[in-house]
Amino acid sequence: MEVALILEKLILIVLVFAVTMLVALYSTYAERKVAGFLQDRYGPNRAGIFGLLQPICDGAKLFSKEEFMPNTPNKILFITAPAIAMSISLLGVALIPWAKEFVIDGYGVVKPYIGDVNIGILYIVAVLSTSVYGVVIGGWASNNKYSLMGSIRAGAQMISYEIAMGLSLIALVMMTGSLSLVEITEQQSGWHGMQWNVIYQPLTFIIFLVCSFAECNRTPFDLAECESELVNGHHTEYSSLGMGFFMFSEYASMFFSSAFISVLFFGGYNYPGIDWVAEKNVNLANGIGVLALMAKTLFFIFFYMWVRWTIPRFRYDQLMKLGWKMLFPLAIVNIFLVGIGVLIFK
Repeated sequence: MEVALILEKLILIVLVFAVTMLVALYSTYAERKVAGFLQDRYGPNRAGIFGLLQPICDGAKLFSKEEFMPNTPNKILFITAPAIAMSISLLGVALIPWAKEFVIDGYGVVKPYIGDVNIGILYIVAVLSTSVYGVVIGGWASNNKYSLMGSIRAGAQMISYEIAMGLSLIALVMMTGSLSLVEITEQQSGWHGMQWNVIYQPLTFIIFLVCSFAECNRTPFDLAECESELVNGHHTEYSSLGMGFFMFSEYASMFFSSAFISVLFFGGYNYPGIDWVAEKNVNLANGIGVLALMAKTLFFIFFYMWVRWTIPRFRYDQLMKLGWKMLFPLAIVNIFLVGIGVLIFK
């Protein structure tokens, strides 16, 4: 039984990480298509049908280029930084619950998530807080003033917005009474699958969404790689595999962040009428739940891209003012409001 469980988890790990990398790969294609749509042009349309082979061509070109090594005394750190960024961006998806338990005749129950720990949110916050190390180490080890400036900006930005993000999660935990993502998702299954947390805590959702943009280094918070000032920021000196790892880590983080938002605030795998479908066929209801969570995740990925090509980049002083003078006090006020609501209604 233990061997079967280990094999089951290994298959899930490979499957989840493969899906994450596939979404990250084609997010580069979607980014250019969304930009083309918003700017009234085609985007990639020549490599394969509708340009679907463009990410494969871009990846082959990127990884076949010469690996450039700058004149730096920290060559080991320079090589390690992209690997750190890529590894950390993949750790969070391990706790995303993709559906309820599948029942397979002759085998038993299959839980469609890699792990469920009772401190899941705490684990994810810890993973997010370490994501800054890849950026900071890479910028510092590049021996380039623009890279160093970008890494300093990224470090200060992530530390600043992690506080408001953590406070918003405290408000959510106060209402749900759990740190487990599986339990939080299950609590949103009421009202025929529509009892989503965003209905109860819209302010928490807005705070968390804004902070997630900053944590993922997405526009309008991409000050770490501001082309107009810092050439290409913390990965100015990177090429080939290192550049590819940094780029893929950003899109993998965006995928995880979108799935995390969907689980916390939009019911996760719950969808309208899930209980009605489950009465007919449990596995069918769970399969549709996987598709529902993926659809919500893809919507938020599109939203990230939509914002990038719509809103201009902040100045750095505006970014810090928003984080410390607006989101931080607002998150504290939100905790008090949620606390009052919990006392009154529970």
